[in-house]
Amino acid sequence: MSGRLRGQSDVVGVAILLGVTVVALGSLTASIGAVVDSNAATADANRVAADLDRALEPVETTGVNRGRISFSRGELRTVERDLRVLDANGVVRRVRVDALVFTTENRRVAFLAGAVVRGAGKGGRMVTRPPVTASPDVLVVGAPELDASDFAIASTTGKSVVLGTDVTHNRTTLGDGRYRVAVETATPGAWRRYFERANATVTTRNFDDDGVDSVVATYPGERMAYLVVHEMRLEVAHG
Repeated sequence: MSGRLRGQSDVVGVAILLGVTVVALGSLTASIGAVVDSNAATADANRVAADLDRALEPVETTGVNRGRISFSRGELRTVERDLRVLDANGVVRRVRVDALVFTTENRRVAFLAGAVVRGAGKGGRMVTRPPVTASPDVLVVGAPELDASDFAIASTTGKSVVLGTDVTHNRTTLGDGRYRVAVETATPGAWRRYFERANATVTTRNFDDDGVDSVVATYPGERMAYLVVHEMRLEVAHG
């Protein structure tokens, strides 16, 4: 009788051990899968950030230009964004610049107003700076304007798209005054740090109650200001 009980106990013990092993292997497989997905998402984000920097050159380019964006998994879309120049009396110019945004897993890359930003929210990192420059006497606000129709392109098996632009430049003299620059963005941290390094005082404000705040940079003292709109006329084609 005792031998039978010991035999049954052995069988039960083996079954439990096998069950634990299966669960452990399943957890390990899931962990490996998560690491692979995370690495793939990081690689896609790195590649898209570099591609956007090469494909979209609104300041350096005049006329027709072509560039390619490639990613294995994710979505590329446009979102509405505004850039504003303000003086002591309020908004002097408003430019609908819009943004080109790539997302995959929890990774995000955006081209906005000439800047390329990696990440989201307050933790974003600017990898390409916007064409906004200030000296003690002059402020030049470059406003790259996508001028593109709304679109979204998604893929889970690999995608390559061609970004075509036809760039023209239009400079407007705004005159002497005390100026602020406001950029509507979902990554305020990166823009805040950029403007603060340029000796601007930075606040946030929601101009149009659309749920997206603008980072507002106030430059000290009076200076001559110029607004340069780089109209890009972006077209997207499948590669």
